[in-house]
Amino acid sequence: MDTALGSTRPRLRIGLIANRAHQDAPDSALVQLFQRAKKSIQALDIEWVVVGRTLDAIQTHGLTTLCQPHVRFPYGREGGLMKLVAHVVNSDPHNSIDAVIYLIDPVDHSSIFPEALALKRQCVIHRKPFLSTLAAACEWLELEALAQGDRDHVGDGVGLNLSQESIALIAHDALKQNMLQIAEKHFSLLDQFAHRYATGTTGSLLNQLAQKIKGEQAGRNWVKPFLSGPMGGDAQIAELVLDQQIRRILFLEDPHVARQHEADIQLLERAARTVTDFALVISDGEGSDRWLRLLNERLKLV
Repeated sequence: MDTALGSTRPRLRIGLIANRAHQDAPDSALVQLFQRAKKSIQALDIEWVVVGRTLDAIQTHGLTTLCQPHVRFPYGREGGLMKLVAHVVNSDPHNSIDAVIYLIDPVDHSSIFPEALALKRQCVIHRKPFLSTLAAACEWLELEALAQGDRDHVGDGVGLNLSQESIALIAHDALKQNMLQIAEKHFSLLDQFAHRYATGTTGSLLNQLAQKIKGEQAGRNWVKPFLSGPMGGDAQIAELVLDQQIRRILFLEDPHVARQHEADIQLLERAARTVTDFALVISDGEGSDRWLRLLNERLKLV
């Protein structure tokens, strides 16, 4: 979202929707989003595209001033979420969506409607952030404000002491080389994490990379490999996420192939959404590269 001086590019457009359980209460995830990310939101030039009932909740909670300007889409039952998908794939910068914040309640049945699944898939295909947890949305907004040159918005630094943090690194077969490229480019940052976890082959490849960079002995166990995804590795990592031992998940998904273990992939995402104020998932290579670069910049301000 970097913008050059004098650019005529339209303002940042963010699609916003929250499941019912994440918008009604005074301490709901939607309310916390605007409270925690207030400075970041104010630092960014955002046009919000909000699906019906979510905008109703924003107005009820008195948060409208932080959601200006905005475009109202219809209620979900009237096609609001479908329209959001259409704007994700729109190539016109004045009508497209740059990122989607969809605060998903993992037990809300609407989160597995075709339009909800299509929204996530199209975001990955078109390389646009899909932020489905409170933690993901807050960190992304803070990092984007940092990318715009703002230094006065930074938060309290929760989760930034990487020596006490863990990260999961997962990639589908067609994207394992992408993962290796990202890991090599950001190796010094990833090396600061207390623990790195991966599934199956990805873990073995990352350990080979670490041995090349750090030496055979020092890099041998750089990543703790679990089972492959189809054999249950996603479930093993999901448990650590639920126990709040893994905060960040870098998951390079290939949206173009049918996956027999799709349920396991969804299990891992569901785990992150269960601890929505703790865990975050980044799902595409370009977004992962940008996120790690900006995270490294943010660490310099701690």
